[in-house]
Amino acid sequence: MKKRRLFAALTAAALAVSMTACTSSSDSGTASGSSGGEKKDISEIVVGLSIGNTTEERWNREIEMFQDYADEKGFELNTQIANNDANKQISQCENLINQGVDVLIVQSLDAEAAGPIVDAAHDAGIKVIAYDRFIMNSDLDYYVTFDSYKVGETEAKFVVEAAPKGNYIWLKGAPEDNNAHLVAEGQKDVLQPYIDSGDITIVTEQWCKGWDPNEALKHTENGLTVANNDVQGVIASNDGTAGAAVEALAAQGLAGTVPICGQDADLAACQRIVEGTQTGTVYKPLAPLNQAACELAVAIATGEDPKSSVDSSLGTWQTLNNNTKDVDSFTVDVEAVNKDNIYEIICVRDQFHTVEEVYANVPKDQWPTEADAAAE
Repeated sequence: MKKRRLFAALTAAALAVSMTACTSSSDSGTASGSSGGEKKDISEIVVGLSIGNTTEERWNREIEMFQDYADEKGFELNTQIANNDANKQISQCENLINQGVDVLIVQSLDAEAAGPIVDAAHDAGIKVIAYDRFIMNSDLDYYVTFDSYKVGETEAKFVVEAAPKGNYIWLKGAPEDNNAHLVAEGQKDVLQPYIDSGDITIVTEQWCKGWDPNEALKHTENGLTVANNDVQGVIASNDGTAGAAVEALAAQGLAGTVPICGQDADLAACQRIVEGTQTGTVYKPLAPLNQAACELAVAIATGEDPKSSVDSSLGTWQTLNNNTKDVDSFTVDVEAVNKDNIYEIICVRDQFHTVEEVYANVPKDQWPTEADAAAE
C-alpha cells in the first residue's frame, strides 16, 4: 500500500508539472537517442542529481565531480542525497521534477523501486539517465555504467588464481542493486568449474543488503565458524565488504593468509593491498564515468544529439535490457589492481590517491623506489 501511495503521489506531482511546463513535448520522454527538445543555452539549464547514499567513499568523490563540471560549464546542478532510503529517493526525485529540472540523473538505491521515477519524469517531459546502477522495468532513456560482469570475473580470478582449491566464503553485494547481480554472475562463471570439479567448496554464500560491511562481517564470522577457520578464499563484492571480511579474518589470525578482492579502489582497500591483507581491487575510473554522464545530461538539456555528444574515448555504447526495453548504455571499462601495479595506476597515472595515503601504514623502505623519490 505504501509503495502504491508513493507512486500515486509521484505521478500526480509529475502530471501537475507536465500541465504547467510550456516547453515540454508530448514525446520527449520516450524518444531515446533523439535530442532533448528545443535548443537551450547551457547557462539556462538545471540538471537534477539523485544520489542514493554517501556512505561509500566513491559517491562523495562523484558528487564533487558533478559539481565541478557544472561550475566549469556554467549550469545549475541540484543534488539530492537519499541517505540509503529508497522511499526518500522517490520523494526527492518528485521534488526535482516539481522544480522543472531539464534532465534527471539517478543513482538508484533500489533498481525495481526506482521505476516510477522514470514514469513520472516522462509525464513531465524530463529524460532520465541511470548512473552506475540500472533502473529496471521502466522506459529508461539512458544508462551510464561500468562493466559489472567484468568486475565479478576479475574479483573471482584474483582469488581463484591464488587459491584454486579449498573452502570459500562468498559475499555477494546488495540484492536490491541490479549491479550486484551482474557482479555475482561474473563471479559465478569463474567459480562454477572449480565447484563442479570439487576443488572449491562454498561454505557460506550470502547477500549483503545495502552493501553493508556489518552484514559482511557477520556472514564471514559465520562462515569461519562453519568451516572451523579452514577457509582458503573469500569472494567479496566490493571494498567495503572485503574490509569487513578482513576484520573477521584478522580476529582469527588469518588476515593476509586468505586471498580476497573487492572493487572501487577505496583508500582503506588500497592500504590493505600494500600491507598484504587484501589481494586486489577492481579499479573503476570514476572520472570518465562522471564525464560521460555530464556530457550526456548537458546534450539532452540543451537539445543536442545525446549519443554523439559523449566523448567516445571514455567508453563504448551498447544496449542493455532492463526487462522493458533495450536501453542505450554507455559502458566504461575496469582494471585489476594489485600490489604490483597499484602505485603506477592509482598513485601516478590517475592520481586517484596519493603515495602518502596509500603507503601510510607501510615502512618507507618498502615503498616503490619511484614513490620514495616522489615523496621526498
